Amino acid sequence: MRSGKRLTAFLLAAGCMLSGMGVQAAQPPVQVAALKGPTAIGMVKMMEDAETAEEAPYEFSVMAAVDEVGPLLVQGKADLAALPANMASILYHNTEGEIQVLAVNTLGVLYLVGTDEEISSVGDLAGKTIYASGKGATPEYALDYILTGSGLDPEKDVQIEWKSEHAECLASLLADKDSIAMLPQPFVTTARMKDDSVKVLLDLTAEWDALQEGKEDASSLITGVLAGRRAFIEENPEQVEAFLTDYAASVAYVNENVDDAAALTEKFDIIPAAVAKQAIPECHIVYLDGKEMQEKLSGYLAVLAELNPQAVGGSVPEDDFFFVK
Repeated sequence: MRSGKRLTAFLLAAGCMLSGMGVQAAQPPVQVAALKGPTAIGMVKMMEDAETAEEAPYEFSVMAAVDEVGPLLVQGKADLAALPANMASILYHNTEGEIQVLAVNTLGVLYLVGTDEEISSVGDLAGKTIYASGKGATPEYALDYILTGSGLDPEKDVQIEWKSEHAECLASLLADKDSIAMLPQPFVTTARMKDDSVKVLLDLTAEWDALQEGKEDASSLITGVLAGRRAFIEENPEQVEAFLTDYAASVAYVNENVDDAAALTEKFDIIPAAVAKQAIPECHIVYLDGKEMQEKLSGYLAVLAELNPQAVGGSVPEDDFFFVK
């Protein structure tokens, strides 16, 4: 017993000495959650590197449903998360400011697809039937904004048939060749693989940008962001900085090495490689941080708030929502 006590005392003393010399225990890996789909694709190189590292600095969890990601962040089970932009805003309000957004990772992924190649502008949609899903969420607000901004009344000039899932929109499109479907990637690619007569008619990101052209505080159509717990961000600045550096490099790798990145999206059960290979160039995967991120994201959230304040949790978040050094 005495020898055990002496050993314990020695170890405690040694620990104090090491601490005094600036030697610290290794930090646990950053816990990262991501939503399956385009918002997670930019991370696949990081996932691969973490899997092969002797001591992985990050641990990733890829979730299938959007309502699985937010609770992980709020409950502290995830430190960072790739999730829809408006969800980050809602979480900010629900937690009284305990969520911050660090970067935009995906611009718009919505497209209008169909077989009518005579449609080349939003105005050409007048009198058409559009199958869409996402009523009461970002897809509806984006479509309404673009239709209205182009001079069409969403309730009178087009017939929008709302479906519960993107797969239903695809099935309706394939059954009714005279119709149009609003689909996100990678469903656009899936539709074109099933029927090569289906074409991309309009890129809603490009249409959004056209409506914003010339505005002093121009926004962008944004799908996903990287958000984190404020407490984690403030307490671990070096880990956060390292993560952001690695994330920017991973996004660049994905955009520059599409075939290899597509293989990784299948490996990590995000999107099948065959689909990802065609979809990645059209997913608008980016890494935007700092003032550029704040400008584009705040403008986007302002558009949503004008259409429906509840889409962003009641209002556009305060400046402390945006992680800007």
